[in-house]
Amino acid sequence: MEDFYSMPPMADKALISEAAIRDRVRELGAEISRDHAGRDLFVVGVLKGAFVFMADLIREISAPLHCEFMRVSSYESGQSTGNVRIDFDLTQSVAGKHVLLVEDIVDTGRTLRFLLEHLKTKGAKSVKVCSLLYKEIDPDIRPLIDYLGFTVPNEYVVGYGMDSDGLYRSLPDIRTVQKG
Repeated sequence: MEDFYSMPPMADKALISEAAIRDRVRELGAEISRDHAGRDLFVVGVLKGAFVFMADLIREISAPLHCEFMRVSSYESGQSTGNVRIDFDLTQSVAGKHVLLVEDIVDTGRTLRFLLEHLKTKGAKSVKVCSLLYKEIDPDIRPLIDYLGFTVPNEYVVGYGMDSDGLYRSLPDIRTVQKG
């Protein structure tokens, strides 16, 4: 297994360890469970990057929940296009539901704002945001995140579901990557 996880020269050191992620996901699950006690929760994961985080997170939430996914695009070859488009929308109604939007990473906030507005137009009763990572690019974005795993520097990261051109999603930790 050692060879599988060895990284080519473009990858840097581990930024967040597997153990730290596991501990924080457990804490987030407890916070979300406490805040949503007595109500059903509709968990919406943003594909593809959030799928590993969401899978671990929902196992830590004790509130009754439904799972759904959306896929949106705003990046091409690691670069932001400046536009957000829906590639795969919800297949179940969120009207009148308490929604937990699960993101892998929030940086510029463009995608997050788009998704929050989209869920409101779908009639969600409430929407809370849980993001594994947050990059301190725009301080106006942080208040939109209700549950946060970690704050990271403004660097490209991979692992724990996040990729670089389709690679490294299976890494158990989060690493920085030198693009280019």
